[in-house]
Amino acid sequence: MRRTASLVLLGLAAFFTALSPLMRWYAFPRLAKIPPSQYQAMVLEARPATLLDYGTMKARQVPEVTIVQTLKGNVAEAHRVEQATGRDVVVWDALSFVAGPDGKMVSEIPERYVFDAHSQEPVHAAGEMVDGDPVRRSGIEYKWPFLTEKRDYAYFDAQTRTSAPIHYKGTRTFHGLEVYYFEQTIPWTKVPLPKKMPVKGITPEAVQKMGTTRWYSTTRMFWVDPVTGAPVNGEELHKEELRGGQLLPGGGKVTAFAGHVKMRADYVDSTLALVKSQRTLVLLLTSYLPWGFLALGALLLAVSLHLEARGRRPHSEDPAQPAVEGVVSGGP
Repeated sequence: MRRTASLVLLGLAAFFTALSPLMRWYAFPRLAKIPPSQYQAMVLEARPATLLDYGTMKARQVPEVTIVQTLKGNVAEAHRVEQATGRDVVVWDALSFVAGPDGKMVSEIPERYVFDAHSQEPVHAAGEMVDGDPVRRSGIEYKWPFLTEKRDYAYFDAQTRTSAPIHYKGTRTFHGLEVYYFEQTIPWTKVPLPKKMPVKGITPEAVQKMGTTRWYSTTRMFWVDPVTGAPVNGEELHKEELRGGQLLPGGGKVTAFAGHVKMRADYVDSTLALVKSQRTLVLLLTSYLPWGFLALGALLLAVSLHLEARGRRPHSEDPAQPAVEGVVSGGP
């Protein structure tokens, strides 16, 4: 009976020991993914900020500028791209809406971002764009990969339509959570004017014909949860200028927008709560279950060997039974 139990436990030990690396290296890369229907909204603010008054073409300080960013999963488009590429993808239709202190639109830039649901690598497909302009992304945008590494990444900048390194700057503690801090600086770069201008009747084409150009620079900062790859906080030191042309004769320039953009406090809290719940699921596949299965396998192996050893031990003599002496037969 002990021998049978020992063999059963040995088989279970081998099963759970083999399951440990399979859970981490086979199941996790296939099960961890971004849902295609995800919707997320984020509100950021710059308080105070500098904003261009298009009536006087002079910059003025305003109490606040609000930026609303939305990411909406396009399930139908993701299904179309999956059929064309054979990959498990997510399509995000994103919108960055900037409003002045009066709530009126300052700029509005839509994006379509197509990426691998598991690795977050960009997937190139028809419809990939920024503000209606076709783009071919490289690097990440909005989200880091699961199990983010302590290294630099290429990060896509929607204003310049190009990618540049975003540098790992160390480990920080943010609201009690250990995160990786990343920073990217985009130097002054000439960028396209938004398709939708804040003043009715003024179009990007009309501004370009007058020879006026738009320039942009920013330093963006992200605090990223290394388990899920999701930023729990983001800030930007954002600057935009209009330069030269008939709008600004004499080679002049004027600030179109400048401010230290930060996530609103209530959105920081809700983002942290969401990320912490997702961390548990990722850690379950990458740490808790693999190490748990390995420990269980070792325990079962130890019990199996113990039972086997007891089964092989010789039976001790019963002290209640007298020793049997040899009998010599025969007599006189």
